[in-house]
Amino acid sequence: MNKQILILASFLGVTAIVLGAFGAHGLKELIPAESIQTFETGVRYQMYHALLLLFVGSTTFISAKSKKLIFYFVLIGWLLFSGSIYGLATNLLTNFDFKTIAFVTPIGGLCLIISWVLLFVNFIKMKANN
Repeated sequence: MNKQILILASFLGVTAIVLGAFGAHGLKELIPAESIQTFETGVRYQMYHALLLLFVGSTTFISAKSKKLIFYFVLIGWLLFSGSIYGLATNLLTNFDFKTIAFVTPIGGLCLIISWVLLFVNFIKMKANN
């Protein structure tokens, strides 16, 4: 599981850098400044969760069950939260109206919150000698 977590962390990290550069340079002339800021929010949260997964996949202080749950909540959360934000920010550039699926953004955000809560609960349950 650690390998899968670290692979996803690396993928999220590298694509956050690429998307951030694309948003700052490639989208600048195509969408309004407000949409650029929205796009950057998706990138920022993607990077935060790449770093979270790097930690989760590298530590022995988290149970295997918690690691698996955190992995899936981050994966689903990233797809729904950052993915929908990317779509909404670039809505003017596509034929699909991403506003019709905007309801998934808070569901994705909730999944990301749950991943952090799972980490918190895992640490609370940790024995004092660790």
